[in-house]
Amino acid sequence: MLLYNVTVGIDKEIQEEWLAWMRENHIPRVMATGMFVDWKIYKVLHDQDDDGVSYSVQYFANTINHVTTYLEKYAPKLVEEHRTRFHNRHVAFMTLLEEV
Repeated sequence: MLLYNVTVGIDKEIQEEWLAWMRENHIPRVMATGMFVDWKIYKVLHDQDDDGVSYSVQYFANTINHVTTYLEKYAPKLVEEHRTRFHNRHVAFMTLLEEV
């Protein structure tokens, strides 16, 4: 099992809008690609500052090929939509982890 983790720092004043959009739009579209078998979202409880809050959005895949296909075929459009919608209001980084 592989975990594709996206950590997002979002401005506090729009975090509820962001969470709703993620749950109602973005995550369902990621899952509709068929590349992931499950997802979870967590609020990061440390390293918060006055202006932002961080979330870990986790997508679980059975194989590296599923993640690679997602990144090559589907991610560019979905990532661009997120960047456009929350322009200058977020930062994000991705991590790929393998279960051992």
